[in-house]
Amino acid sequence: MFALPEGTYFGKLVPKNKFYDKLTIDKKLERSFIDQIVSIRWIHKLSADTLNVEKGSIVEEVEVFHIKLKTKELDLNVLRQMDKQLHYHLIFILEYEEQYQLWTGYKEESINTAFKVGEYYHTDWVRTDTFDLKINGLNMDTVYEDLVRQIAGNTLARENGESLKESVERQQARDKLKKEIDKLRAKVRKKKQFNRQVELNKQLKTLVKQLEEL
Repeated sequence: MFALPEGTYFGKLVPKNKFYDKLTIDKKLERSFIDQIVSIRWIHKLSADTLNVEKGSIVEEVEVFHIKLKTKELDLNVLRQMDKQLHYHLIFILEYEEQYQLWTGYKEESINTAFKVGEYYHTDWVRTDTFDLKINGLNMDTVYEDLVRQIAGNTLARENGESLKESVERQQARDKLKKEIDKLRAKVRKKKQFNRQVELNKQLKTLVKQLEEL
């Protein structure tokens, strides 16, 4: 699927209840697994052996899961629960009515847990004949980083040779600034005093300039 090498195919059906039975999770999340998902299949295992690349210092394997949906919307906490239980780097392929969306949560090493899951990134809805996942890199670390960038698209476009972590941190900073700008614009619209509007607009220009420079 999506042009991944045949030698990486795994094709194991995973029962949905594996992710909520015998676990202390809220009933809403359990209902999301039941009501929103038809099936979960572990379809590819990307590793040094299956890809014929060097092992990574951080990334051991990248597992690809195909999730067939009953509805076009999926509770993001479903993906978080799977990421929490499976201590590998994961890629999710969501399918609804022959359209597909690829998701991945950026994972980095953590002191207390195997990996810390940060932001999630995804493609638009695509068809299998319009989007390929390319294997680029000499080891599993670089293969994983490139896969994340492919799925994230322009959101994590590399600038000045920065690492994936640096791209993620820059995007997080951009998102934070955008929220601050939106809040400030709302304040400007509400303020009636001219002097206060001038002061807020000055702050707004400063934030917009910072956003443009990121």
